[in-house]
Amino acid sequence: MLFSKLKVLILSISQQTIHGRYHSLVKIKMQVPKIKGIIDRRILINYAIDSKVLENFLPKPFKPKLINGKGVAGICLIRLKEIRPKGLPKQIGISSENGAHRIAVEWLENGQLKEGVYIPRRDTSSKLNSLAGGRIFPGVHHLADFTIDESDGNYQVAFKSDDETTLSIKAKESNTWNKNSLFKNLNEVSDFFEKGSIGYSPAKNEKEFDGLKLDAYNWKVSILEVDEVQSSFFDNKSIFPKGSVTFDNALLMQNIEHEWVSLKKITG
Repeated sequence: MLFSKLKVLILSISQQTIHGRYHSLVKIKMQVPKIKGIIDRRILINYAIDSKVLENFLPKPFKPKLINGKGVAGICLIRLKEIRPKGLPKQIGISSENGAHRIAVEWLENGQLKEGVYIPRRDTSSKLNSLAGGRIFPGVHHLADFTIDESDGNYQVAFKSDDETTLSIKAKESNTWNKNSLFKNLNEVSDFFEKGSIGYSPAKNEKEFDGLKLDAYNWKVSILEVDEVQSSFFDNKSIFPKGSVTFDNALLMQNIEHEWVSLKKITG
């Protein structure tokens, strides 16, 4: 019943937007429930980035979280299944492919140092997510076309978004850690990202950020060896000058039961 109401409200928002009457609906306040589902596949592509470049890019109150003097940023390519409000049967859940550009950050909140990720953009294959993002669910979502080819431990994932943002990766499962990584080993990088479970994205109001927390029931990552990777976002020299971005590592997560929890907005 609750999930049906969410769909009805989303459709209502889209219709009102088309007819130029969205302003009357944005004042609606709704408590979004905890969302439960399965991370069927999650690829984390990670880069080492010049700290000064990230400082110039990040909005307040965020600052780059540094490892050995470098910032860490990348892309999360995640396939979600059985996504539905917690307490409802998995049979009504929805599935989608999603991409999130992420930067590891720190910020002060009520005098306490917090850590997580700043997500400047989200992309999704789901029209539902695209309509709801930034209105009912946290974070604006761009609608994108995803191309997926996965078999025998090999992964080829790509997308092209509605604003021509593109990304592609070709990788395979491996047991060998990149000796040139900022991180000493798989355990160290796993701990780093597990602690960064809170993410903030730009809200519809440019001065606010929507928050979302990932609660994974079990946390396990493995190594991916990358043959090819391309990101129009991180290849943009007007944001990331030549030499400021270096590929660091890629990780894989599979079959992770989890919850998404909405957090209170924060302001810059």
